[in-house]
Amino acid sequence: MPKQSPIPDELDKPFYDACNEERLVIQYCTSCRRYQFPPRPGCTRCGNNASVQWRQLSGRGRIVSRVVVHDTPTSSLIPEQPFNVAAIALDEEPDIIMLSHLPGTPVDQVPIGAAVEVIFETTPATGQKVPEWRVAG
Repeated sequence: MPKQSPIPDELDKPFYDACNEERLVIQYCTSCRRYQFPPRPGCTRCGNNASVQWRQLSGRGRIVSRVVVHDTPTSSLIPEQPFNVAAIALDEEPDIIMLSHLPGTPVDQVPIGAAVEVIFETTPATGQKVPEWRVAG
């Protein structure tokens, strides 16, 4: 499935640089001892900017929900319709949810609760790698 090519900015550049190295990192507040995503300039809970750092995760999670998209307004995705969109809860922090098309999983066959692992796909326009998830095993 063709991916949109994000253009990293100062805030999310560490996330996308790690993706290019096929590593999954998200922000972690050392004061609150919790992860946050998407990236923010400071901790969304305590507001401490100095306590936020980037930490590598295992790249594992679980499917908690899914939908099938039959009519997308995104022109590059229209030829791929219908397609899956799954919500992935990260093992390290289940409150953090990432979305995935679940490459290799047929439409309407998304196993809720299944273990998944991160993979990285290269976007066509810029070559930027982005995280996707596939059913583990």
